[in-house]
Amino acid sequence: MHEVVVNELEKYLEARSGQPAAQGPSVEFHHHLATCQACSEELEALAEVSEMMADLRPVPETSPEPSPFFFTRVAASINENQNTDRWGLLAPGAAFFRRVAFASLLLLAGLGSYLVTREADPGTDPVTVMASHDVTMAHAEGADRDLMLATLASYHE
Repeated sequence: MHEVVVNELEKYLEARSGQPAAQGPSVEFHHHLATCQACSEELEALAEVSEMMADLRPVPETSPEPSPFFFTRVAASINENQNTDRWGLLAPGAAFFRRVAFASLLLLAGLGSYLVTREADPGTDPVTVMASHDVTMAHAEGADRDLMLATLASYHE
């Protein structure tokens, strides 16, 4: 197809389909079609295809509406099929990862509760501190007393 026809083709097809166009094809366009048999035949074939495509447009009053979330379900189905086709076990899907996350949270909660119960040091109660004082060792007279009083004063139950 020659350049003059290519440049004016869209205007010609709009005018032929009955759609309002701002401006129709130029006089040069019509003159070239009258003189060039190959361009006029190709243009007629394109016009027929354009008319067939116009027949495929849905009529808003009679065309069915898809159900809500139809496109989301189709996209999810496509993604799921792609994952299983290509990767197999390497991409098991969202359900597997939800289970792994849930198991990790349970493990974290179990370890946390174990650490909290083990946090209380049994050697900090006053009876244990006083029992650990060795009276048989040689001490400076006030050294242990100050340490013992500081330990007992800082103890909170």
